[in-house]
Amino acid sequence: MATLAPDSADVKRIDAALRAWRQGDLALDESWFVHVGDGALPLSEVAAQTESGVQALTSEVSGLVVVTQTCDIVRSCVNRPYVEIVPLVKVNEEDLHQVKRGRRPAYAALPLLEKDLLVADLDRVMTVEKSILVSWTRTPGFVHDADGRRFAQALARKRARFAFPDDFNELARKLSSRLVDKHDRNSDEGRGLRALREIRVSASPSWDASSVEVFFSFIRHEEETTFEGKNWAALLDLWLGLFPRAGRFTRIEGQVVTMADMTAAEYVESDPLDLDHLSMTS
Repeated sequence: MATLAPDSADVKRIDAALRAWRQGDLALDESWFVHVGDGALPLSEVAAQTESGVQALTSEVSGLVVVTQTCDIVRSCVNRPYVEIVPLVKVNEEDLHQVKRGRRPAYAALPLLEKDLLVADLDRVMTVEKSILVSWTRTPGFVHDADGRRFAQALARKRARFAFPDDFNELARKLSSRLVDKHDRNSDEGRGLRALREIRVSASPSWDASSVEVFFSFIRHEEETTFEGKNWAALLDLWLGLFPRAGRFTRIEGQVVTMADMTAAEYVESDPLDLDHLSMTS
């Protein structure tokens, strides 16, 4: 952006227009996405190539979505002149189902786009000046605040997933496979899984210790005191029984709890288990 005087007419025009934009808003008429690469990967278009081999790569997409936080979008273009944009790409119905359930953290869904099988591709980010953003036709990305929060959660999940140790990931493979398989089934276990909002795990004394005790918190919704009249203990025993006591993981325990049952310290000192099975909308 060319340097503009803070009180210039252009700044006032841009800042006024920015007040309408928020995170998750769409530019459906914009079909080109630009980034930099070396041409090693297949792309739909190559705009230019320099002598060094670095290319300005342009690919055709199905629209754009704003991922910058709303509070930063509406700040003056003088102080915060840029916003981040990601492209919309088309997926098949099964992939859309997985994105909505949080199984594909590289993508994020918005209800408005579902009928066209479009999702936000979070692996590709383009920075544009706010003066360009306000020149685009804005389409609101969502109507309900809850949809906006879920979109923001998908963005956070992409960047903030905890890197569990490789040997723990191997240990959890059987549980992961079972829960992915059972989550949608019309069974006690499937319905029980759908009644959970999150699974969190903590390690004592630490993930790097030579001997580790692992504790799982299966966090249920407040209203699910019992599961269809049954106690949660049977399902808990089933899930914990899928973990072999092996290697440095000497003890594996867990409980089914609500958010109110956990202290703030217990929550922040644990990490969400990315088993790719829990619905982000459950």
